[in-house]
Amino acid sequence: MVVALTLPRPSGDGGNVRVLVHAANRARALTRLRNLGMRAVYLRGNAEPPTPDEVTAVLHHPDGLLWRGAPDAAQELWHPIRALLGTS
Repeated sequence: MVVALTLPRPSGDGGNVRVLVHAANRARALTRLRNLGMRAVYLRGNAEPPTPDEVTAVLHHPDGLLWRGAPDAAQELWHPIRALLGTS
C-alpha cells in the first residue's frame, strides 16, 4: 500500500511537503513516519490519494519513503526522507 500525505515542513520554514510511504497497511505507514520523529502525523480520510506517478516513484525507491515540496512542482524531483529530516 502507498500512503500519500501533505504535511507542514518539519524544519518550520513554512510551506508543505508531499510525503509518500510504502508499507503493508495504513497503520504501518504511520508507524514508519512516527519512528522518524514525525509524531503528530495522522491520517484522516483520503482527500489526496497518491497519483499513479507517485506510486511508481515510491515503489521503485529502496527506502519506500520519499518527499517533495507541495503543491507539486513538476520540475522538482523526489527526495529520500533523510534529506527532509536532516539525518545521514
